[in-house]
Amino acid sequence: MTGRFRAVAALGLAGSALALTPVGAQTVGDEGASPVATLNLPSNISTFGKVEPTFRKATAIINGEIITGTDVDQRLSLIALANGGKISPEETDRLRVQVMRNLIDELLQIQEAKANKIEVERGDIDQSFNRVAVNFKRTPPQLDVFLKENGSSSSSMRRQIHAEVAWSRLLRRKVEVNISDAEVDTIVGRLKAARGTSEYHVFEIFLSSTPETAPQIEENGRKIIEQLKGGGSFQTYARQFSEATTAVRGGDLGFIRAAQLPETLSQAVLGMAPGQLAGPIAIPGGYSIMYLADERKIGMADPRDAVLSLKQIAFAFKPGIADAEVQSKVAAFKQATESMGGCGGASAVADKLSADVVDRDQIIVRDLPPALQEMMLQLQVGQATPPFGTKEDGVRVLVMCGRDDPVDADIDPEKLRTDMEEDRYNKRAQRYLRDLRRDAVIDYR
Repeated sequence: MTGRFRAVAALGLAGSALALTPVGAQTVGDEGASPVATLNLPSNISTFGKVEPTFRKATAIINGEIITGTDVDQRLSLIALANGGKISPEETDRLRVQVMRNLIDELLQIQEAKANKIEVERGDIDQSFNRVAVNFKRTPPQLDVFLKENGSSSSSMRRQIHAEVAWSRLLRRKVEVNISDAEVDTIVGRLKAARGTSEYHVFEIFLSSTPETAPQIEENGRKIIEQLKGGGSFQTYARQFSEATTAVRGGDLGFIRAAQLPETLSQAVLGMAPGQLAGPIAIPGGYSIMYLADERKIGMADPRDAVLSLKQIAFAFKPGIADAEVQSKVAAFKQATESMGGCGGASAVADKLSADVVDRDQIIVRDLPPALQEMMLQLQVGQATPPFGTKEDGVRVLVMCGRDDPVDADIDPEKLRTDMEEDRYNKRAQRYLRDLRRDAVIDYR
Protein backbone atom coordinates (compact mmCIF):
# COMPACT_ATOMS: atom_id res chain seq x y z
CA MET A 1 0.00 0.00 0.00
CA THR A 2 1.24 3.49 -0.76
CA GLY A 3 2.94 5.72 1.76
CA ARG A 4 0.10 8.17 1.38
CA PHE A 5 -2.43 5.63 2.65
CA ARG A 6 -0.14 4.69 5.51
CA ALA A 7 -0.05 8.34 6.56
CA VAL A 8 -3.83 8.63 6.40
CA ALA A 9 -4.25 5.43 8.40
CA ALA A 10 -1.82 6.65 11.04
CA LEU A 11 -3.70 9.91 11.33
CA GLY A 12 -6.93 8.00 11.74
CA LEU A 13 -5.52 6.02 14.65
CA ALA A 14 -4.11 9.13 16.25
CA GLY A 15 -7.48 10.82 15.92
CA SER A 16 -9.18 7.83 17.54
CA ALA A 17 -6.79 7.89 20.47
CA LEU A 18 -7.33 11.59 20.95
CA ALA A 19 -11.08 11.29 20.80
CA LEU A 20 -10.99 8.61 23.49
CA THR A 21 -8.95 10.75 25.90
CA PRO A 22 -11.17 11.56 28.95
CA VAL A 23 -12.11 15.19 29.31
CA GLY A 24 -10.87 15.28 32.87
CA ALA A 25 -7.39 14.26 31.74
CA GLN A 26 -6.82 17.51 29.89
CA THR A 27 -4.15 19.69 31.51
CA VAL A 28 -4.77 23.22 32.74
CA GLY A 29 -2.45 26.08 33.34
CA ASP A 30 -1.97 27.95 36.61
CA GLU A 31 -3.93 30.96 35.44
CA GLY A 32 -7.37 29.40 35.82
CA ALA A 33 -9.67 26.44 35.70
CA SER A 34 -10.26 24.33 32.63
CA PRO A 35 -12.92 25.70 30.26
CA VAL A 36 -14.70 22.36 30.71
CA ALA A 37 -15.52 23.34 34.28
CA THR A 38 -17.72 26.17 33.03
CA LEU A 39 -20.05 23.64 31.33
CA ASN A 40 -21.37 22.46 34.70
CA LEU A 41 -21.45 18.80 33.55
CA PRO A 42 -22.91 16.11 35.83
CA SER A 43 -20.51 13.52 37.20
CA ASN A 44 -22.74 10.62 36.04
CA ILE A 45 -23.70 10.95 32.39
CA SER A 46 -26.62 9.03 30.85
CA THR A 47 -27.22 9.30 27.13
CA PHE A 48 -30.56 9.21 25.37
CA GLY A 49 -30.50 7.41 22.01
CA LYS A 50 -27.69 5.75 20.10
CA VAL A 51 -24.20 7.20 20.11
CA GLU A 52 -22.96 7.79 16.55
CA PRO A 53 -19.18 8.33 16.57
CA THR A 54 -17.60 10.16 13.66
CA PHE A 55 -14.72 7.70 13.46
CA ARG A 56 -14.40 3.95 13.01
CA LYS A 57 -12.16 1.64 14.97
CA ALA A 58 -9.98 -0.68 12.97
CA THR A 59 -11.89 -3.82 12.00
CA ALA A 60 -8.77 -5.75 10.95
CA ILE A 61 -5.05 -5.17 10.80
CA ILE A 62 -3.26 -7.15 8.10
CA ASN A 63 0.52 -7.27 8.40
CA GLY A 64 0.29 -3.94 10.24
CA GLU A 65 -2.09 -2.19 7.79
CA ILE A 66 -5.68 -1.35 8.50
CA ILE A 67 -9.11 -2.22 7.11
CA THR A 68 -11.80 -0.21 8.88
CA GLY A 69 -15.52 -0.62 9.25
CA THR A 70 -15.88 2.35 6.92
CA ASP A 71 -13.93 0.47 4.24
CA VAL A 72 -16.37 -2.41 4.53
CA ASP A 73 -19.44 -0.15 4.46
CA GLN A 74 -18.22 1.76 1.41
CA ARG A 75 -17.51 -1.42 -0.52
CA LEU A 76 -20.95 -2.79 0.35
CA SER A 77 -22.49 0.45 -0.93
CA LEU A 78 -20.48 0.10 -4.12
CA ILE A 79 -21.88 -3.39 -4.62
CA ALA A 80 -25.39 -2.11 -3.98
CA LEU A 81 -24.91 0.60 -6.63
CA ALA A 82 -23.68 -1.95 -9.16
CA ASN A 83 -26.86 -3.95 -8.53
CA GLY A 84 -29.29 -1.06 -8.74
CA GLY A 85 -29.65 -0.75 -4.97
CA LYS A 86 -31.38 -4.14 -4.79
CA ILE A 87 -29.44 -5.51 -1.82
CA SER A 88 -31.65 -5.67 1.27
CA PRO A 89 -30.37 -4.68 4.74
CA GLU A 90 -30.52 -8.34 5.77
CA GLU A 91 -28.48 -9.37 2.74
CA THR A 92 -25.99 -6.59 3.41
CA ASP A 93 -25.33 -8.00 6.87
CA ARG A 94 -24.76 -11.48 5.47
CA LEU A 95 -22.39 -10.24 2.78
CA ARG A 96 -20.29 -8.18 5.15
CA VAL A 97 -18.05 -11.16 6.00
CA GLN A 98 -17.37 -11.84 2.33
CA VAL A 99 -16.56 -8.19 1.66
CA MET A 100 -14.05 -8.27 4.51
CA ARG A 101 -12.34 -11.27 2.89
CA ASN A 102 -12.16 -9.44 -0.42
CA LEU A 103 -10.62 -6.39 1.21
CA ILE A 104 -8.06 -8.56 2.99
CA ASP A 105 -7.12 -10.22 -0.31
CA GLU A 106 -6.77 -6.82 -1.98
CA LEU A 107 -4.49 -5.57 0.78
CA LEU A 108 -2.37 -8.73 0.61
CA GLN A 109 -2.06 -8.32 -3.15
CA ILE A 110 -0.99 -4.69 -2.84
CA GLN A 111 1.48 -5.52 -0.08
CA GLU A 112 3.04 -8.39 -2.02
CA ALA A 113 3.37 -6.23 -5.15
CA LYS A 114 5.06 -3.50 -3.15
CA ALA A 115 7.42 -6.05 -1.55
CA ASN A 116 8.45 -6.96 -5.09
CA LYS A 117 9.03 -3.27 -5.94
CA ILE A 118 5.95 -3.02 -8.15
CA GLU A 119 4.34 0.38 -7.84
CA VAL A 120 1.06 1.44 -9.43
CA GLU A 121 1.11 5.07 -10.49
CA ARG A 122 -1.87 7.28 -9.77
CA GLY A 123 -2.24 7.88 -13.51
CA ASP A 124 -2.79 4.14 -14.09
CA ILE A 125 -5.56 4.11 -11.51
CA ASP A 126 -7.06 7.31 -12.94
CA GLN A 127 -7.33 5.72 -16.39
CA SER A 128 -9.35 2.80 -15.08
CA PHE A 129 -11.45 5.05 -12.86
CA ASN A 130 -12.24 7.28 -15.85
CA ARG A 131 -13.40 4.24 -17.83
CA VAL A 132 -15.70 3.28 -14.98
CA ALA A 133 -17.07 6.84 -14.95
CA VAL A 134 -17.94 6.49 -18.65
CA ASN A 135 -19.85 3.27 -17.85
CA PHE A 136 -21.79 5.22 -15.22
CA LYS A 137 -22.40 7.95 -17.85
CA ARG A 138 -20.64 10.53 -15.69
CA THR A 139 -17.43 12.49 -15.64
CA PRO A 140 -14.86 11.41 -13.01
CA PRO A 141 -15.74 14.34 -10.67
CA GLN A 142 -19.44 13.55 -11.08
CA LEU A 143 -18.81 9.89 -10.28
CA ASP A 144 -16.89 10.94 -7.16
CA VAL A 145 -19.90 12.96 -5.95
CA PHE A 146 -22.32 10.20 -6.94
CA LEU A 147 -20.41 7.59 -4.92
CA LYS A 148 -20.31 9.84 -1.85
CA GLU A 149 -24.04 10.53 -2.10
CA ASN A 150 -24.70 6.79 -2.09
CA GLY A 151 -22.56 5.83 0.89
CA SER A 152 -19.43 4.77 -1.01
CA SER A 153 -16.36 6.67 -2.17
CA SER A 154 -13.98 6.97 -5.07
CA SER A 155 -11.19 5.81 -2.76
CA SER A 156 -12.93 2.45 -2.27
CA MET A 157 -13.23 1.98 -6.03
CA ARG A 158 -9.67 3.16 -6.60
CA ARG A 159 -8.40 0.73 -3.98
CA GLN A 160 -10.00 -2.15 -5.84
CA ILE A 161 -8.49 -0.91 -9.11
CA HIS A 162 -5.09 -0.56 -7.40
CA ALA A 163 -5.21 -4.16 -6.18
CA GLU A 164 -6.23 -5.55 -9.57
CA VAL A 165 -3.51 -3.68 -11.46
CA ALA A 166 -0.81 -4.47 -8.87
CA TRP A 167 -1.75 -8.16 -8.73
CA SER A 168 -1.84 -8.45 -12.51
CA ARG A 169 1.63 -6.93 -12.85
CA LEU A 170 2.99 -9.08 -10.05
CA LEU A 171 1.67 -12.27 -11.63
CA ARG A 172 3.17 -11.37 -15.00
CA ARG A 173 6.54 -11.10 -13.30
CA LYS A 174 6.32 -14.07 -10.93
CA VAL A 175 4.17 -16.67 -12.68
CA GLU A 176 5.52 -18.33 -15.80
CA VAL A 177 3.53 -20.85 -17.79
CA ASN A 178 4.80 -22.96 -20.67
CA ILE A 179 2.60 -25.32 -22.65
CA SER A 180 4.50 -27.78 -24.82
CA ASP A 181 3.55 -28.70 -28.38
CA ALA A 182 2.99 -32.27 -27.18
CA GLU A 183 0.40 -31.10 -24.65
CA VAL A 184 -1.43 -29.08 -27.29
CA ASP A 185 -1.35 -31.99 -29.75
CA THR A 186 -2.81 -34.30 -27.12
CA ILE A 187 -5.73 -31.95 -26.43
CA VAL A 188 -6.32 -31.35 -30.15
CA GLY A 189 -6.59 -35.11 -30.60
CA ARG A 190 -9.09 -35.37 -27.78
CA LEU A 191 -11.17 -32.50 -29.19
CA LYS A 192 -11.26 -34.04 -32.65
CA ALA A 193 -12.42 -37.28 -31.09
CA ALA A 194 -15.07 -35.30 -29.22
CA ARG A 195 -16.25 -33.37 -32.31
CA GLY A 196 -19.99 -32.87 -32.16
CA THR A 197 -20.23 -33.19 -28.38
CA SER A 198 -21.33 -30.26 -26.27
CA GLU A 199 -19.27 -27.63 -24.51
CA TYR A 200 -20.66 -24.99 -22.19
CA HIS A 201 -20.00 -21.31 -21.54
CA VAL A 202 -19.97 -21.25 -17.74
CA PHE A 203 -19.61 -18.50 -15.14
CA GLU A 204 -18.75 -19.30 -11.52
CA ILE A 205 -18.76 -17.79 -8.05
CA PHE A 206 -16.63 -19.78 -5.60
CA LEU A 207 -17.05 -19.23 -1.85
CA SER A 208 -14.46 -20.98 0.30
CA SER A 209 -15.46 -22.55 3.62
CA THR A 210 -14.25 -24.76 6.42
CA PRO A 211 -16.35 -27.40 8.19
CA GLU A 212 -17.06 -24.79 10.87
CA THR A 213 -18.12 -22.02 8.49
CA ALA A 214 -19.90 -24.21 5.91
CA PRO A 215 -23.48 -23.54 7.11
CA GLN A 216 -22.96 -19.77 7.07
CA ILE A 217 -21.21 -19.78 3.69
CA GLU A 218 -23.94 -21.97 2.19
CA GLU A 219 -26.57 -19.54 3.46
CA ASN A 220 -24.61 -16.63 1.96
CA GLY A 221 -24.61 -18.53 -1.33
CA ARG A 222 -28.37 -18.95 -1.19
CA LYS A 223 -28.80 -15.24 -0.61
CA ILE A 224 -26.57 -14.43 -3.57
CA ILE A 225 -28.71 -16.75 -5.70
CA GLU A 226 -31.81 -14.83 -4.57
CA GLN A 227 -30.20 -11.52 -5.52
CA LEU A 228 -29.18 -12.87 -8.92
CA LYS A 229 -32.67 -14.18 -9.60
CA GLY A 230 -33.97 -10.75 -8.63
CA GLY A 231 -31.93 -9.14 -11.40
CA GLY A 232 -28.47 -8.77 -9.82
CA SER A 233 -25.46 -8.87 -12.12
CA PHE A 234 -23.66 -12.22 -11.97
CA GLN A 235 -20.41 -10.65 -13.13
CA THR A 236 -20.60 -7.95 -10.46
CA TYR A 237 -21.20 -10.52 -7.71
CA ALA A 238 -18.40 -12.69 -9.07
CA ARG A 239 -15.95 -9.79 -9.07
CA GLN A 240 -16.83 -8.88 -5.49
CA PHE A 241 -17.40 -12.23 -3.80
CA SER A 242 -15.83 -15.06 -5.78
CA GLU A 243 -12.56 -16.39 -4.41
CA ALA A 244 -11.63 -18.09 -7.68
CA THR A 245 -9.07 -16.44 -9.95
CA THR A 246 -11.83 -15.96 -12.53
CA ALA A 247 -13.28 -13.23 -10.27
CA VAL A 248 -11.37 -10.53 -12.19
CA ARG A 249 -13.19 -11.67 -15.35
CA GLY A 250 -16.59 -11.64 -13.71
CA GLY A 251 -16.41 -15.38 -13.05
CA ASP A 252 -16.07 -16.28 -16.74
CA LEU A 253 -14.70 -19.81 -17.28
CA GLY A 254 -15.17 -19.57 -21.04
CA PHE A 255 -16.36 -22.56 -23.08
CA ILE A 256 -15.50 -25.85 -21.39
CA ARG A 257 -16.62 -29.46 -21.57
CA ALA A 258 -18.63 -30.76 -18.64
CA ALA A 259 -15.98 -33.41 -17.99
CA GLN A 260 -13.45 -30.68 -17.20
CA LEU A 261 -15.43 -29.73 -14.09
CA PRO A 262 -15.58 -31.56 -10.75
CA GLU A 263 -18.25 -34.26 -10.87
CA THR A 264 -20.88 -32.38 -8.87
CA LEU A 265 -20.48 -29.27 -11.03
CA SER A 266 -20.43 -31.36 -14.21
CA GLN A 267 -23.76 -32.94 -13.28
CA ALA A 268 -25.23 -29.52 -12.54
CA VAL A 269 -24.15 -28.06 -15.90
CA LEU A 270 -25.52 -31.06 -17.81
CA GLY A 271 -28.91 -30.43 -16.22
CA MET A 272 -29.00 -26.71 -17.01
CA ALA A 273 -30.28 -24.73 -19.97
CA PRO A 274 -28.62 -21.49 -21.12
CA GLY A 275 -29.68 -18.64 -18.85
CA GLN A 276 -30.09 -20.83 -15.75
CA LEU A 277 -28.40 -20.65 -12.34
CA ALA A 278 -27.40 -23.53 -10.08
CA GLY A 279 -26.11 -23.62 -6.52
CA PRO A 280 -24.79 -23.24 -4.00
CA ILE A 281 -23.15 -26.60 -4.81
CA ALA A 282 -20.87 -28.17 -2.20
CA ILE A 283 -17.40 -28.92 -3.57
CA PRO A 284 -14.08 -29.57 -1.84
CA GLY A 285 -13.08 -26.36 -0.05
CA GLY A 286 -16.38 -24.52 -0.30
CA TYR A 287 -19.43 -23.84 -2.44
CA SER A 288 -19.90 -22.93 -6.08
CA ILE A 289 -22.64 -20.95 -7.82
CA MET A 290 -22.86 -21.64 -11.56
CA TYR A 291 -24.43 -19.71 -14.43
CA LEU A 292 -24.75 -21.29 -17.87
CA ALA A 293 -24.55 -18.58 -20.52
CA ASP A 294 -24.40 -20.69 -23.67
CA GLU A 295 -23.92 -24.15 -25.19
CA ARG A 296 -22.39 -25.27 -28.48
CA LYS A 297 -21.05 -28.35 -30.28
CA ILE A 298 -17.27 -28.85 -30.39
CA GLY A 299 -15.82 -28.24 -33.85
CA MET A 300 -19.22 -27.66 -35.42
CA ALA A 301 -20.95 -24.52 -36.59
CA ASP A 302 -23.53 -23.04 -34.26
CA PRO A 303 -26.74 -22.00 -36.05
CA ARG A 304 -26.93 -19.01 -33.70
CA ASP A 305 -23.82 -17.59 -35.40
CA ALA A 306 -25.87 -17.06 -38.55
CA VAL A 307 -25.89 -13.46 -39.83
CA LEU A 308 -29.32 -12.11 -40.74
CA SER A 309 -30.72 -9.35 -42.89
CA LEU A 310 -34.06 -8.25 -41.47
CA LYS A 311 -36.85 -5.76 -41.88
CA GLN A 312 -38.70 -4.57 -38.81
CA ILE A 313 -42.29 -3.41 -39.14
CA ALA A 314 -43.65 -1.66 -36.04
CA PHE A 315 -46.47 0.56 -34.90
CA ALA A 316 -47.60 2.07 -31.61
CA PHE A 317 -51.07 2.12 -30.05
CA LYS A 318 -52.91 5.30 -29.20
CA PRO A 319 -53.03 6.16 -25.48
CA GLY A 320 -56.13 4.80 -23.76
CA ILE A 321 -56.91 2.24 -26.47
CA ALA A 322 -59.21 -0.57 -25.32
CA ASP A 323 -57.82 -4.08 -24.97
CA ALA A 324 -60.35 -5.43 -27.47
CA GLU A 325 -59.17 -2.96 -30.11
CA VAL A 326 -55.55 -3.93 -29.40
CA GLN A 327 -56.38 -7.58 -30.04
CA SER A 328 -58.19 -6.68 -33.27
CA LYS A 329 -55.28 -4.61 -34.60
CA VAL A 330 -52.73 -7.28 -33.69
CA ALA A 331 -54.81 -9.95 -35.47
CA ALA A 332 -55.00 -7.80 -38.60
CA PHE A 333 -51.25 -7.10 -38.38
CA LYS A 334 -50.53 -10.82 -38.12
CA GLN A 335 -52.68 -11.68 -41.11
CA ALA A 336 -51.14 -8.92 -43.24
CA THR A 337 -47.52 -9.85 -42.49
CA GLU A 338 -48.13 -13.55 -43.07
CA SER A 339 -49.45 -12.91 -46.58
CA MET A 340 -47.30 -9.95 -47.68
CA GLY A 341 -44.94 -12.02 -49.84
CA GLY A 342 -41.67 -11.45 -48.00
CA CYS A 343 -39.54 -8.36 -47.59
CA GLY A 344 -40.62 -6.95 -50.93
CA GLY A 345 -44.15 -6.46 -49.63
CA ALA A 346 -43.14 -4.95 -46.27
CA SER A 347 -43.50 -1.31 -47.35
CA ALA A 348 -46.99 -1.83 -48.74
CA VAL A 349 -48.15 -3.52 -45.53
CA ALA A 350 -46.57 -0.76 -43.44
CA ASP A 351 -48.33 1.95 -45.47
CA LYS A 352 -51.66 0.21 -45.10
CA LEU A 353 -51.29 -0.07 -41.32
CA SER A 354 -49.54 3.32 -40.80
CA ALA A 355 -46.52 1.43 -39.48
CA ASP A 356 -42.79 2.11 -39.72
CA VAL A 357 -40.29 -0.05 -41.63
CA VAL A 358 -36.61 -0.21 -40.67
CA ASP A 359 -33.84 -2.30 -42.28
CA ARG A 360 -31.69 -4.30 -39.86
CA ASP A 361 -28.61 -5.88 -41.44
CA GLN A 362 -25.66 -7.85 -39.98
CA ILE A 363 -27.75 -9.15 -37.09
CA ILE A 364 -26.20 -12.22 -35.42
CA VAL A 365 -28.84 -14.59 -34.10
CA ARG A 366 -27.12 -15.16 -30.73
CA ASP A 367 -27.26 -11.39 -30.03
CA LEU A 368 -31.06 -11.44 -30.05
CA PRO A 369 -33.12 -12.17 -26.92
CA PRO A 370 -33.44 -15.95 -26.33
CA ALA A 371 -37.13 -16.09 -27.30
CA LEU A 372 -36.41 -14.33 -30.61
CA GLN A 373 -33.43 -16.60 -31.29
CA GLU A 374 -35.73 -19.61 -31.33
CA MET A 375 -38.17 -17.84 -33.65
CA MET A 376 -35.50 -16.73 -36.12
CA LEU A 377 -33.89 -20.17 -36.33
CA GLN A 378 -37.21 -21.61 -37.48
CA LEU A 379 -37.90 -19.00 -40.17
CA GLN A 380 -37.19 -19.29 -43.88
CA VAL A 381 -36.26 -16.29 -46.04
CA GLY A 382 -39.41 -14.24 -46.68
CA GLN A 383 -41.19 -15.33 -43.51
CA ALA A 384 -42.04 -13.09 -40.54
CA THR A 385 -42.17 -13.67 -36.82
CA PRO A 386 -45.51 -13.54 -35.03
CA PRO A 387 -46.27 -10.02 -33.73
CA PHE A 388 -44.64 -9.29 -30.37
CA GLY A 389 -44.61 -6.37 -27.95
CA THR A 390 -46.92 -4.76 -25.42
CA LYS A 391 -49.81 -2.35 -25.33
CA GLU A 392 -47.52 0.32 -23.92
CA ASP A 393 -44.49 -0.24 -26.18
CA GLY A 394 -46.30 -1.09 -29.39
CA VAL A 395 -46.13 -4.18 -31.57
CA ARG A 396 -43.68 -5.32 -34.26
CA VAL A 397 -42.60 -8.20 -36.46
CA LEU A 398 -39.22 -9.13 -37.92
CA VAL A 399 -39.13 -10.29 -41.53
CA MET A 400 -36.27 -12.55 -42.72
CA CYS A 401 -34.74 -11.00 -45.85
CA GLY A 402 -31.50 -12.99 -45.94
CA ARG A 403 -29.42 -15.42 -43.91
CA ASP A 404 -25.75 -16.39 -44.06
CA ASP A 405 -25.21 -19.63 -42.17
CA PRO A 406 -21.88 -20.32 -40.42
CA VAL A 407 -19.56 -23.07 -41.56
CA ASP A 408 -18.02 -25.76 -39.38
CA ALA A 409 -15.05 -24.42 -37.46
CA ASP A 410 -11.66 -26.11 -37.37
CA ILE A 411 -9.94 -26.57 -34.02
CA ASP A 412 -7.38 -23.77 -33.64
CA PRO A 413 -4.25 -25.12 -31.88
CA GLU A 414 -2.97 -21.62 -31.04
CA LYS A 415 -6.24 -20.56 -29.44
CA LEU A 416 -6.23 -23.85 -27.56
CA ARG A 417 -2.68 -23.16 -26.35
CA THR A 418 -3.77 -19.72 -25.12
CA ASP A 419 -6.73 -21.21 -23.24
CA MET A 420 -4.51 -23.85 -21.61
CA GLU A 421 -1.94 -21.24 -20.60
CA GLU A 422 -4.64 -19.06 -19.05
CA ASP A 423 -6.10 -21.97 -17.10
CA ARG A 424 -2.71 -23.00 -15.71
CA TYR A 425 -1.81 -19.37 -15.00
CA ASN A 426 -5.05 -18.87 -13.03
CA LYS A 427 -4.46 -21.97 -10.94
CA ARG A 428 -0.95 -20.86 -10.02
CA ALA A 429 -2.21 -17.37 -9.20
CA GLN A 430 -4.84 -18.87 -6.92
CA ARG A 431 -2.18 -20.92 -5.15
CA TYR A 432 0.00 -17.82 -4.76
CA LEU A 433 -2.84 -15.89 -3.07
CA ARG A 434 -3.63 -18.86 -0.87
CA ASP A 435 -0.01 -18.85 0.34
CA LEU A 436 -0.21 -15.13 1.10
CA ARG A 437 -3.32 -15.69 3.20
CA ARG A 438 -1.65 -18.53 5.08
CA ASP A 439 1.45 -16.46 5.95
CA ALA A 440 -0.38 -13.21 6.77
CA VAL A 441 -0.57 -11.83 10.30
CA ILE A 442 -4.19 -10.76 10.72
CA ASP A 443 -5.51 -9.15 13.89
CA TYR A 444 -9.28 -8.65 14.14
CA ARG A 445 -10.48 -5.92 16.47
